[in-house]
Amino acid sequence: MAKSRTMATTAIVTLAGVALAKELRTPPERRRWHGSVAGLVPYDFRRPTVARFRKAWWNPSDERVLTERDWGVGWAVNLPSLARFVRAVVAG
Repeated sequence: MAKSRTMATTAIVTLAGVALAKELRTPPERRRWHGSVAGLVPYDFRRPTVARFRKAWWNPSDERVLTERDWGVGWAVNLPSLARFVRAVVAG
């Protein structure tokens, strides 16, 4: 368990470092502070807002269970979509 946690932490720190390096290599006037690493893993280092938090974690109109995070690297879990998914699986 500890080895898995260490590997996950290493992966997250590495992805965050790659994302920050990508932004810092970009000329200051063109930095967006959000995007994706290798076109796969989303990141967002802008100041969090309530609107982005709700869009990531509580967006009933979005069918996706995994959405872009409101801050950080990786994905958020859209809780209403997760609840719909679980209900569908349980209902069979």
